[in-house]
Amino acid sequence: MARLNLLELCLSPSLGGLELYMMHAAKALCNDFNVLSLVAQGQQLEPYFENTEHRYLSIKHKGDSSFASARKLAKIIDEHQIDIIHIHWTSDLLTSVMALLMSKGKPKLVQSRHMNMTRFKNDIYHRYLYKKMDMILTVTSQLADQVKKYIPASIRPRVETLYIGSDEVQVLDDDVIQAYKKELGVTDEFIIGMVGRIEEAKGQYLLIEAVERLKADGIKVKVFFVGHVMQEAYLKTLETMIKDKGLEKEIIFLGFTKQPHRFMQTCDVMVLATRCETFGLVLIEAMQVGTPVIASKSCGPLEIIEEGKSGLLFEVGQSDDLYQKLLYAHENTAALEAMANVGKERAETLFSSKKQFEKLSELLQGTVE
Repeated sequence: MARLNLLELCLSPSLGGLELYMMHAAKALCNDFNVLSLVAQGQQLEPYFENTEHRYLSIKHKGDSSFASARKLAKIIDEHQIDIIHIHWTSDLLTSVMALLMSKGKPKLVQSRHMNMTRFKNDIYHRYLYKKMDMILTVTSQLADQVKKYIPASIRPRVETLYIGSDEVQVLDDDVIQAYKKELGVTDEFIIGMVGRIEEAKGQYLLIEAVERLKADGIKVKVFFVGHVMQEAYLKTLETMIKDKGLEKEIIFLGFTKQPHRFMQTCDVMVLATRCETFGLVLIEAMQVGTPVIASKSCGPLEIIEEGKSGLLFEVGQSDDLYQKLLYAHENTAALEAMANVGKERAETLFSSKKQFEKLSELLQGTVE
């Protein structure tokens, strides 16, 4: 059987887990497909394809469902004889369906769904769109249940769960970690990390509230926030909050890093405080390098963390409970190390990027068989 032509499509202007997953998928699937990637021109995802060996195109894209973008996409489908379109950003669904109507070819349409579904899709508009799809890949089982709940069976495409995986990374020597700690200005503090965009939904304020109580207990603590600033007003709110609580020395913003694994290996514990994180790749990345994890008890983390075995969970939005979990982590190092070891094994067994992309390849190929 000839190699299939796969179009990896993501016209999102942002750069987060969804967009990076598209980039990783495009590169991983090159062994099995003739992969062409399509991204929005001048947006944050494009630099990840520039000056690489991977084939990609970029187009100007205005709005969530630009008719002009659909025309360009239809031309790309025909010129490159695309067999499968794999989309990631839900807003690209309409653009893709419009392009299918304009193109001569009839490629299969598959979506990796990363975001929660919260309402019924039984109106004429959505019925038409979902009838044009061949498969939806959800990043958690909970999300698969949502899709089956909100999309009527009569129009629902095939639904499969496919976890997001994490690449195998190098575990750093202790001297490298100590050097990085020195670079960060850390000595003997309890180091807490949080990786994610600086926006209210990520819950950085909850960690600040919890750390205030840790400091009041006499615990020497350092908190590092890593990630792009998405909401300037929210950042200013956090900075005011930190100043009012007298935590300027304890809490530091590091900005975005392309080496999150180095940072994670420096931390005593990683925290994910999102109210409802659809998946939680940063948890897997931390577990993979043996760093203990604490996350909010909802959505994706419930499928990643086994409470008390491979990590800790705190009640959603409750900084008091987060404080209690952090205090436990600080005072029970042996238990924390045991959880980290189990978490590392769990990440390698269930959330290997290599294994997940092998399954993705099989599922995509299966749409044309």
